[in-house]
Amino acid sequence: DYWKPGRPYLDGIDWLIIRDQGTRVLSFVAGKNDLFSPYGITMPLLKQIKDQAPQAICEVTATNVNRTLIVNRDKPPFSDAELRRAMALTLDRKAFIDIITEGHGDIGGTMLPAPEGIWGMPAEMLRTLPGYDPDIAKNRREARAIMEKLGYGPSKRLPITVSTRNIPPYRDPAVILIDQLKEIYIDGVLDTLDTTQWYPTLARRDFIVGLNVTETGVDDPDQQFYENYVCGAERNYTGYCNAEVDNLVEQQSMQADPEKRKKLVWEIERRLIEDVARPVILYPRQVTCSHPQVKGMTVMVNSIYNGYRYEDLWLDR
Repeated sequence: DYWKPGRPYLDGIDWLIIRDQGTRVLSFVAGKNDLFSPYGITMPLLKQIKDQAPQAICEVTATNVNRTLIVNRDKPPFSDAELRRAMALTLDRKAFIDIITEGHGDIGGTMLPAPEGIWGMPAEMLRTLPGYDPDIAKNRREARAIMEKLGYGPSKRLPITVSTRNIPPYRDPAVILIDQLKEIYIDGVLDTLDTTQWYPTLARRDFIVGLNVTETGVDDPDQQFYENYVCGAERNYTGYCNAEVDNLVEQQSMQADPEKRKKLVWEIERRLIEDVARPVILYPRQVTCSHPQVKGMTVMVNSIYNGYRYEDLWLDR
């Protein structure tokens, strides 16, 4: 039942809205906050917090919030599938993870990878798909060959604008993306947008190339595919549409056998990757810190949205 006798323990929770990340850290280490915003701490910030507040209890977890490359396939020259394939091939996912999360991240497809994810394609299967081969040099040789076939090269580079939301989880990987695209004769300029502008821009598909975050409410294929990938989906920002994939999405949704459903999900993931629907770059791991007086805290590992009941949370004061 939703209502439980004797729960919640707390009479209320006050949330402080502090825009600046550095100020939030200072507020926490000074003891003004019992709990730092869940999942709101990056690995570089964790070192700072542990240095200044060694008593803090910090937990590193998966978040099921991936970073993706989005390409507007309706705007030439990106209407060319081969150009989009070249962009996917140049991605060095491990470099993103090493720089942004100091190695605390995961490479995956559309679904959250194991062990936290139930439906994600196995790593050995993923490595056989375009852009996931760990031999980055080979991938980029193939990508440059595609670009040269399309008429680009060292003396004829492709200028683009890379749009993203103007906050670190978006902006930081966008900078790395621009650097990696240079490897295949694409010169990007970063265009950062305020949050109030970013979501309308996505909805209108008023971008050419972008770095986006795919927030996932639950680790379930229905939520992921129907929301982001089927033809005409509300958050299908790239305009991807494949009737065969839509049919597979319907099949997996009706499949009651989990193992048979998983095979269908992997087939959908394979097609989305081969079609360069929305290349998933990384699944970063984030940190939640609290002071020792916070008890009964459980941090979810497959969603950042569904663990806020806090009915078992209490303060040891």
